[in-house]
Amino acid sequence: MMDWTDRYCRLFHRQISRQALLYTEMVTAPAVIHGDRDRLLGFDQTEHPVALQLGGSDPADLAEATRIAADYGYDEVNLNVGCPSDRVQSGCFGAVLMERPGLVADCVAAMIAAAPVEVTVKCRIGVDDQVPEEVLPAFLESVAGAGVVRFAIHARKAWLKGLSPKENRDIPPLDYPLVMAMKRAFPALHVSVNGGITSLGQAEAFLADGLDGVMVGRAAYHEPYEVLGEADARIFGAGAGPDRFEVVDRMRPHIARRLETGGRLHQITRHMLGLFHGQPGARSWRRILSERANLPGAGLEVLDAALAPMRDLAA
Repeated sequence: MMDWTDRYCRLFHRQISRQALLYTEMVTAPAVIHGDRDRLLGFDQTEHPVALQLGGSDPADLAEATRIAADYGYDEVNLNVGCPSDRVQSGCFGAVLMERPGLVADCVAAMIAAAPVEVTVKCRIGVDDQVPEEVLPAFLESVAGAGVVRFAIHARKAWLKGLSPKENRDIPPLDYPLVMAMKRAFPALHVSVNGGITSLGQAEAFLADGLDGVMVGRAAYHEPYEVLGEADARIFGAGAGPDRFEVVDRMRPHIARRLETGGRLHQITRHMLGLFHGQPGARSWRRILSERANLPGAGLEVLDAALAPMRDLAA
């Protein structure tokens, strides 16, 4: 979800669901240590609960990045052992680390020792010619032995040779039964499933079958209200969430503050294009925001212009 789940995306999603755990884009440990920390790690306090996703393979760097993240107030630090991008492979982190469970164990042990924040792992079921039924349980056992108790498992292999990152999100077949088997094999672990999940109904089915959590990526981005709008009530047993118009109203003060500090409307509204997905007038909503929000000086009047026909159609 790099370039997608930035602080403005997460702030928007938080207005829809108060309960769902939100994840940052993956940030490399060296970037956290040496880069612009406020830009990379800054977040609005209303985003809680929020997890920082780190990439890296050097235990010392990951430990230092975890200390920094804890100081910023993150609720969780997640080590990404699932991303198949070329940039990640060349840096020896992401999915390529599925081939080095001992190193992953060293990394998470250092992270856990560094700060009192929960350390979790996101992984694949295997890479390339690995046999998932063999490597995944061995990987979980090794990393859990270092102290990790929560895993999010993308139920696909990552083919590091021959498939692009985009193809790796769709082409390798999903193996949900293997993830279910890992929960049965490691009942003490908190196991979440990821990959190919497009609806809240699917998430409910996985939870009913015994999994502890469900991670939703692209569907939550492109159809945020369909995935998150009833999540608090149906998954967490909380009260009914806001309707789509209330979500926009909740975003207005956040947008106004961003504009006052020199930000551009498009930085936030690009994440809101899918809010009215499947509703009458959704195309007009997307078109107005796409065409006008990036213009110099664009302000809340553009949001009002996009929202007006939606209110008329809903009346």
